Amino acid sequence: MIWGWVRCMALPVYVAGSLETPCEAATICPVGGTLPPSHEAAPVSSRDDLLQHNLEYARTFDQGGLPTEPARRLAVVACMDSRIDLFAVLGLHNGEAHIIRNAGGVVTDDVIRSLIISQRLLNTTEILVLQHTRCGLYCMDESSLRRRLLSDTGLTPHFAFESFDNLEGNLRQSLARLRASPFIAKDMPASGVIYDVDTGRLREVS
Repeated sequence: MIWGWVRCMALPVYVAGSLETPCEAATICPVGGTLPPSHEAAPVSSRDDLLQHNLEYARTFDQGGLPTEPARRLAVVACMDSRIDLFAVLGLHNGEAHIIRNAGGVVTDDVIRSLIISQRLLNTTEILVLQHTRCGLYCMDESSLRRRLLSDTGLTPHFAFESFDNLEGNLRQSLARLRASPFIAKDMPASGVIYDVDTGRLREVS
């Protein structure tokens, strides 16, 4: 078996007034290795449970008449992290906003693609970018992951994995990408927030 290595998060500490885990405080863990019991991988497939849940959900489903355009004319770009219930965190309801999620909640070319559709065809007028503490991309060793992929597949991806070592700086970079894109309307408000996964609180970053 081929092993790759990435940095695993140490306990969070406050750095310059914000909750972050310093890169140098991170530990090294094998990619694909055995995780601690509290973080064991899910069963091979949850398909049957998910499909059964959907049958129960569909029995009382009553939102079939929602319009395609989001009611609050809002697009949210956020991390795919499983600890973040965006609807609960932001007080949103189904049909109110477009939700665009990826690893890190970073603005990439594909996020711009989705935002073009959201803005130009479905009439959203505001963007919120949400990133968070203790993100898996924080201090991730991209070169090690690329070596693992090369060993496993013979190929390396052309895109960046968007790892970072400064959370506020990373969020500001995503906002700057939005403002620099010729495809995003210049008068479209774009704001950024950091979600603290340990307190549930949001903090705005300008």
